[in-house]
Amino acid sequence: MNMSSTLDRIETQSPAATPPAATGHARALPAIVVAVIAIGLAAFGAVDTDLSAVRAVTVAVAIAWGPAAAAVAWQRPDEPAGLLVAGLALAGGAALAADAQGSEVARAFAAVLTAAVGFHLAVGLPDGRLRTRVRQVLVGGAYVAAATVAGVAGDDTSALRPGVIALATALGVVAVAGFADRCRRASVVDRSRLQWFGWGVVVAVLVGIAAWVLDALVSWPQDPGAVAVAGTALVPLSLALGASDRLAVRVDRLLVNTIVAGGIIVLVGAAYLLVVVGLGTAPETDEERALLGLSMIAAAVAAVFVGPVRTRLDEIAHRRVYGERRSPEEALETFGSRMSRAVPMDELLLQLAESLKKSMQLSAAQVWTGGDGVVELAVSVPNRGTRRIVPTAEELAVVSRARVSGNAWVQVWLPALLDGRDGRVVRVAPVTHSGELLGLLVVERTADGAPFTEDEERVLTELARQVGLALHNVRLDSALQASLDELRTQAEELRASRARIVASGDQARRQIERNLHDGAQQHLVALAVKLGLARQLLDGDPAVLAPMLEELRGDAQETLTQLRELAHGIYPPLLMDRGLAEALRAAANRSTLPVDVVADGGRFPGEVEAAVYFCCLEAMQNAGKHAGEGARMTVTVTNEDDELRFEVADDGAGFDAAGDAGRGHGFVNMADRVGAIGGRIDIDSSPGGGTRVRGRLPLSD
Repeated sequence: MNMSSTLDRIETQSPAATPPAATGHARALPAIVVAVIAIGLAAFGAVDTDLSAVRAVTVAVAIAWGPAAAAVAWQRPDEPAGLLVAGLALAGGAALAADAQGSEVARAFAAVLTAAVGFHLAVGLPDGRLRTRVRQVLVGGAYVAAATVAGVAGDDTSALRPGVIALATALGVVAVAGFADRCRRASVVDRSRLQWFGWGVVVAVLVGIAAWVLDALVSWPQDPGAVAVAGTALVPLSLALGASDRLAVRVDRLLVNTIVAGGIIVLVGAAYLLVVVGLGTAPETDEERALLGLSMIAAAVAAVFVGPVRTRLDEIAHRRVYGERRSPEEALETFGSRMSRAVPMDELLLQLAESLKKSMQLSAAQVWTGGDGVVELAVSVPNRGTRRIVPTAEELAVVSRARVSGNAWVQVWLPALLDGRDGRVVRVAPVTHSGELLGLLVVERTADGAPFTEDEERVLTELARQVGLALHNVRLDSALQASLDELRTQAEELRASRARIVASGDQARRQIERNLHDGAQQHLVALAVKLGLARQLLDGDPAVLAPMLEELRGDAQETLTQLRELAHGIYPPLLMDRGLAEALRAAANRSTLPVDVVADGGRFPGEVEAAVYFCCLEAMQNAGKHAGEGARMTVTVTNEDDELRFEVADDGAGFDAAGDAGRGHGFVNMADRVGAIGGRIDIDSSPGGGTRVRGRLPLSD
């Protein structure tokens, strides 16, 4: 057992559960002394050597009440319950002792006193105190009625027996009604103690019924009365168990299963009695075949009805045990079923907190969510606003591996959670998935509430696992939605880019056609006309021919220059032959602004070099148009991290990159060209701050 679990067990004990001090044990001594005397009197009732089975069992049960009284008094020294149990044991022991000595009067008084004290105990449970005027009047009336019955009967044993039976029946009916009412109104701890007593009574009654049914069916046991009396030993045992804080809160599941099992036993017994005895075939005959057939029929009848009866008994048992609250497992079951529905996560967590608070009778239930080292209060019942906790790396490592923990552990690793929870008993269940902390389940009770049970902690552990899975799925859904949105955006951009590329290609072809038509083509036409004139002059005026031929040579040279410039604009031969650095330096020499080129001299894939070259050329042309006089440019090309990066920077006038100028035709062309081979481009500019065009292209797939 680790230190945290040990501290948790210490802190879950409420003040009432703290082991009593020496002075508390001293207050238990009167009840213990009375219990010892009761044991002695009960043992004295067995002095008759010719004991019947019923009497022997009765003496044993009466003796058992003594240790039970001592246990109750020792665990609850400040309550009169221990003394009442001891008094009941004393009255029963006195009745047995008087019967052994043949004292009819003493036995009469002891018998009616036993009924009165038993009523007093039943009405005063769980602590033995008569807190209302009605209880005090009822108990007082019980003692008066007991004295009256004893006084009227006197030595007449024939009148005593029916008087005691009538008195016990009347007191029993009133006690059962009052017991049921107190169970509905009691707190969690008090209801658990009452339920222990109810469990003992229910099992004792079932044992008695089973004994008589078996006797009627198979003539076993030989003395069903002795078995029925032996079953009543569970009543003092249940009182002793209910006095323990550690065991008291564990009765709910036991009581539910006992009620269900008891109902099924009664059903099976009734079916056997109906089929076997009701049809007139006694099981003690030698007709074994008929008895076997009837037994099979009875078993079949029981099997047919066990399903619906069990379901109904389970509902009744839960209503009796939990009252208005629900079983802790209900929160687990309902959360699991809602996870498959289209319920928003915020609403689902709110329903979880409300279900936890109701089913476990909490003072507060909270769900914290988060990630990346931060947890925030997402849902709180009752509402406590918003809070935020930022654990350290060490705290995150410990919390993400922890189980359900309490105040002591929280004080060490998440002390901020205890702010505003003075005097509250807290349980924290980390919500994790694959070792990552996604949130916290935090539940709390008042100090005088019931301690958290192992079943409740198990439910919290399982809920934390399911909440972790739900939060992880929400993250996956969010990431998937973001990816889908990004893909949609990229698809739209790709369609737009393709359209722009097609339009740009068409425009480039038209531009080439215009350049050829308005430039080289016009020069060639003029050259052809002049050649025709030269041919005519060759025969008529040879002296004029020489200057014309010189002019023709100049025209041919100019046409060649225009064709070369046009070819350079389409794809510069220098880029293909000498590489990117030389091509950029040649372009810089043609720029209208001073340009410094800093570029690696290596060779790169042709499509990458072309994209970088034309982007830099576009940026230099833009700077030449808009940077202003006196501006300078720097072109930088580097190979870093398997990427070819370029930057064209100027110290000119700049512009608003966030406005329409940042989405101009030239910049769009650059983005399309770079994006076509998996690269990206960024523009950084501000009025008066110059412009920087940066791009990066991958050099490998």
